[in-house]
Amino acid sequence: MDRFARGDDAALAELYRLGAPRVRAFLARLCSDLALADDLTQDAFLRIHAARGRFAAGAPAMPWMFAIARNSYRDFLRREHVRREHRNTTVLFSAPQRLDRPDGGGDRALIARQMLGVVQRALMALPVRQREAFVLMRFEGLSLVEAAHVLGASEAAVKILVHRAYVVVRAAIDKQDQADALAGKAGER
Repeated sequence: MDRFARGDDAALAELYRLGAPRVRAFLARLCSDLALADDLTQDAFLRIHAARGRFAAGAPAMPWMFAIARNSYRDFLRREHVRREHRNTTVLFSAPQRLDRPDGGGDRALIARQMLGVVQRALMALPVRQREAFVLMRFEGLSLVEAAHVLGASEAAVKILVHRAYVVVRAAIDKQDQADALAGKAGER
């Protein structure tokens, strides 16, 4: 990023190769729509290109790129709200599925996909700011300081946002576990 910020246009290809997968994953977790995440990733990199002169030399690049990607996502949300084209459904990474074999012989991959669906639905039900904080820290591995920088919030505020999101996600997982346990008991009869 330092090279690109100094005007080395050839560094953009390397920056994109290294940064785009993480930016795309971050955006996909925020919006739960892979096609939209692709579009927003492209928009974010156009913005990164335009803002490269404002990058502080020596600073970590990923938090800066996540902040730009977040702004791209927020602008998209504002445009959608103004157009009143709010989507009622979102595309999940994989369709939620019920376990057909409650006897414990279920496929681990099927269970993992089912839990992914539960977590995605819980994340999409969160307020955007909580979802952003949770995704940055839990999925993207940013530190509290880095996440606070990306969100433009204090560290204490980010802690609260992440904790509130964690409580909702944990409750959704517990609810699914209870439903699976009940389905398992019903299958034994």
